[in-house]
Amino acid sequence: MSDAPHSDAAAVRVVLGTAPDEEEGRRLARALVEGGLAACVNLVPGITSVYRWEGAVEESPEVLMVIKTRAERLGDVEQFLEREHPYDVPECVALVPGEVGQAYLSWLLEA
Repeated sequence: MSDAPHSDAAAVRVVLGTAPDEEEGRRLARALVEGGLAACVNLVPGITSVYRWEGAVEESPEVLMVIKTRAERLGDVEQFLEREHPYDVPECVALVPGEVGQAYLSWLLEA
């Protein structure tokens, strides 16, 4: 199977979110994958978020979650994060990839 980019990339979403620490990120990631909402979640520790919250500029250590899912599951991912995430306003930013390698795309769409 070729790993050339494939035109069905629009069927995929890469969702960015954050968690307050690795333990919580791992819990959310496992639940997303075990529940069939995501094919894969990468956890990237050691980020710092600077943001405005309730009128003040805050700075917090966080873990970045890179959630790979099917476009049709995006609403379910968002609902899961709203329900299960400890934040009042969990990050859920979905990106549409321009291209996805064929082998990875096939795996992701079957997961």
